[in-house]
Parts: sequence; structure tokens; C-alpha cells
Amino acid sequence: MTKLKLIAAIPVACLLSACAVGPDKSRDTGLFDRKSLSQLQAGIWVDPNGCDHWIIDDGLEGYLSQRLDKYGKPVCSGSAPPTVATGDFKGGSPLFDPV
Repeated sequence: MTKLKLIAAIPVACLLSACAVGPDKSRDTGLFDRKSLSQLQAGIWVDPNGCDHWIIDDGLEGYLSQRLDKYGKPVCSGSAPPTVATGDFKGGSPLFDPV
């Protein structure tokens, strides 16, 4: 019975370790160009519902967050058709990204 409990406890411990708080999420911790995300250029991606999301692509990593007004409600500006990204969201990084 003890072996069975140990075997059952190992996957649970692995799952709980994935819940640990990670590094500072306001910084790009990339291999080539570590810096604050505020130094990268953001664009806007419009989701299928027509609401805006901030998008940043630094060549190796990408960042996306919903665009909210001062009351915490989604912004749906209609700045682009649904599923289209606009702006220079790939700027601010020296890495080439063909996609």
C-alpha cells in the first residue's frame, strides 16, 4: 500500500510544481534581447468577436493581452476586420520573423 501511495504522489507533486510563480512577466527574457516589454512595439489584433488585443512579436516569442478600457471592459474599436493584426507589432526587435 505504501508503494501505491508513493506512485500516486509523484504525478501530483509534478502537477503542483507547475503552479509555481514564475519570473517577472513584464520583461522579455529572450535569449538574444532581454528588455522590458514596454520597449517593444505593440500592434492590435482583432479577435473573431471584433474585440481588440495588444500583440507584440519579438521574433522568437509573442505576447498577447486583451485591450481593456479604464473600467475593465473589452475595447471593440473596429480598427481592422476580425482575425487581422495591424500596426508594427514586429518592430522593436532585431530578430527577423518570416511569419
